[in-house]
Amino acid sequence: MKTRALGLHGPEVSEIGLGCMGMSAFYGSADEAESIATIRRALDLGCTFLDTSDMYGPHTNEELVGEAIASRRDEVFLATKFGIKLAPRAEGGRTIDGRPEYVREACEGSLKRLRVDHIDLYYQHRVDPKVPIEETVGAMSELVEEGKVRFLGLSEASAQTIRRAHATHRIVAVQTEYSLWSREVEQEVLPTLRELNVGLVAYSPLGRGFLAGRFSSTEELDEGDFRRSAPRFSGENLEHNSKIAQVVRELAEQRGVTPAQLALAWVLSRGQDIIPIPGTKRVSYLEENLAAAEMTLSEAELEQLAEAVGSPAGDRYDEQGMRTVNL
Repeated sequence: MKTRALGLHGPEVSEIGLGCMGMSAFYGSADEAESIATIRRALDLGCTFLDTSDMYGPHTNEELVGEAIASRRDEVFLATKFGIKLAPRAEGGRTIDGRPEYVREACEGSLKRLRVDHIDLYYQHRVDPKVPIEETVGAMSELVEEGKVRFLGLSEASAQTIRRAHATHRIVAVQTEYSLWSREVEQEVLPTLRELNVGLVAYSPLGRGFLAGRFSSTEELDEGDFRRSAPRFSGENLEHNSKIAQVVRELAEQRGVTPAQLALAWVLSRGQDIIPIPGTKRVSYLEENLAAAEMTLSEAELEQLAEAVGSPAGDRYDEQGMRTVNL
């Protein structure tokens, strides 16, 4: 697989990465053996950019990734995240913590669970509005100085926050949702990243599987799958968005590819500084996704696709979740 750089003169990573979240959290049941096989197959195929987080599980996804790469660490560009704490709803549910002392505590935990002596890319998963970004990134930079982390990143941060963070310590990547139907990043964040020579890591490039045709109704999803209550897959929003998925399916059929491959090829076409990390817990879907790297879309096809898809109905997250993005 070809590689792309995370920003100007940044680290080289595989052109498509692998999001590991769904192997342990939020998307229903998963088979651990199949998940580990999927990670190892990704490495076999040159997909070496792996993405996880301490809140996936929580903690269990890092442990799974650690087991999968135990004998192949040198092949992997490993990214994980900190900053979101999960607790029972009665205890306040999800909280964001960007305190310097927590940065170090979280990193030590991730290193242990991943069974590694360093993390290649360490993200702040969500910005903590209670803590100045300079303090959080300052603490993260100390981990770089100590060799525990190689590069720093942010997730779902605003253009202003990215500038402040980058002025404190070099940020090589910002991760945010980006796909045919989630293009808000193009307004302010992506231009800022390009000005600062920071890479964009695009999560959910397949619209959480919906644009890929993985499901058409939430009734097809496991109990506990968070998409069952996500705004875009509920009520009238689902009816509207089903038409978008249908358009992607029809255009893919015309091209002789799968909807997932078409959607990924669109993201890849948006610039060499963009690296999509589609998530899957199955080898078959992994192989399908990675084949998108061999596709080239013409300008006419790109325009037709973007125009046909239009705007989705419903927010990316519920009200609580939307309050934690673009901060």
